[in-house]
Amino acid sequence: MVSMDITLFLQIINAFVLMFLLNGIIYKPVLKILKERKEKLQGMRDEVVKYEDNARRRQEEVDKKMHKASTQAKSAIDTARAGAKAAGEEKLAAIKAEADTEKDKQLADIKSQVAAAKKELEAGIEGFANAMAGKILGRSL
Repeated sequence: MVSMDITLFLQIINAFVLMFLLNGIIYKPVLKILKERKEKLQGMRDEVVKYEDNARRRQEEVDKKMHKASTQAKSAIDTARAGAKAAGEEKLAAIKAEADTEKDKQLADIKSQVAAAKKELEAGIEGFANAMAGKILGRSL
């Protein structure tokens, strides 16, 4: 059984003294360390969020610049294609005009040759007709 003597009160006083000493020596420093650790972790989380936000903004800037560069490159390519097409069509038109001119020249030359041949044949047709008639009739006309 528990006896109620002075040792019981001394044990209670000893427990309170020990509780106050341990509170100041162990409990409060441990709480302080835990609080500092919590604050440090929160600071690190805040920095991570800040760095992630910064990285996201930079990625958006890079994406915008890439889109702008892509648009400019496409525009430059389209302009070059249009210029090349126009130059090609211009050369093709010049070649076609030159070919048409040459064709007209040769056609005129052929027409003049046909006309000359026709005149030559018309000039010799009377003699040819007389020779044929003479051969068919067997006598000369």
